[in-house]
Amino acid sequence: MTKIKVAAVQAATIPFDAAAATARTVALIADAAATGAKLAVFPEAFIGGYPKGLDFGCSIGRRTPEGRADFARYVKGAIVVPGPEVDELVAACARHELHAVIGVIEREGGTLYCTALYLSPEGLLGKHRKVMPTGSERLVWGFGDGSTLTVVDTPYGRLGGAICWEHYMPLMRAAYYAKGVQIWAAPTADDRESWVSTMRHVAMEGRCFVVGACQVMRRSDFPEDYASRIEAAPDEWMMHGRSVIVGPLGEILAGPLVDAEGILSAEIDLDDLLGARLDFDPVGHYARPDLFSLRVDETQQMPVVMRGGGAPETVGADAT
Repeated sequence: MTKIKVAAVQAATIPFDAAAATARTVALIADAAATGAKLAVFPEAFIGGYPKGLDFGCSIGRRTPEGRADFARYVKGAIVVPGPEVDELVAACARHELHAVIGVIEREGGTLYCTALYLSPEGLLGKHRKVMPTGSERLVWGFGDGSTLTVVDTPYGRLGGAICWEHYMPLMRAAYYAKGVQIWAAPTADDRESWVSTMRHVAMEGRCFVVGACQVMRRSDFPEDYASRIEAAPDEWMMHGRSVIVGPLGEILAGPLVDAEGILSAEIDLDDLLGARLDFDPVGHYARPDLFSLRVDETQQMPVVMRGGGAPETVGADAT
């Protein structure tokens, strides 16, 4: 099968409430499948929430009890992977014969990660942890490592991608291109007009299809006691969306969608990727391996875990 319909889901989520956000995602999986899509991409941090405007009471050399309470609420709204919420999402994908990429806040021990899950009707295919949280995101998210630079095989082609400003990391993009990405998922919280240009650039550079998905959120979608440093009226948009689907020559196939919930969809043909490489192939005839090389360390960097109350055990994998 070379022709399929793909979808970008743009919607408001329910921050800090994993059960409610998962239920919302399950309903949206059904809505995406109803468009005829076989693959749907959801925004960054759709389960768990993107804490736009929060500072968690932090400044250099100072933390506040209120900020710690904000972080505790954020931790409680995160999910473990694998876990019951992931099982619910997989079951929804199975009911609707859909593959999905879903942004979540993942909890491991006392650390949170901004993660993208790759789901199929058969189960969890893999995950990607954001390797470089941007700006103040570093206060609340850990750093992913090379072990989750994930690209998965699906019946519809090689699926991979990056989260938000990871798209500005040229060597990371090159690493993904080398893995043969055909459909690039781009969960994001970047809702600026310039983001559409980034999505078009990645599509053209990688000679791949790009499906970018961002949340739309009004101030009223957050809790009343949400201590945002961004002042906004209840009905004012705090996240504007701008989801978009782009073809391998940079052509916009759907979107961008702004200040509205909706599901963008477009039919894509993987055979179009063949002709797109006539004049440019980032890891083929345009790569110049005689001049340039890239080494990627995909070792799992989590240094130590406890096994059943016993001695610490080092966790890792061979470098590639």
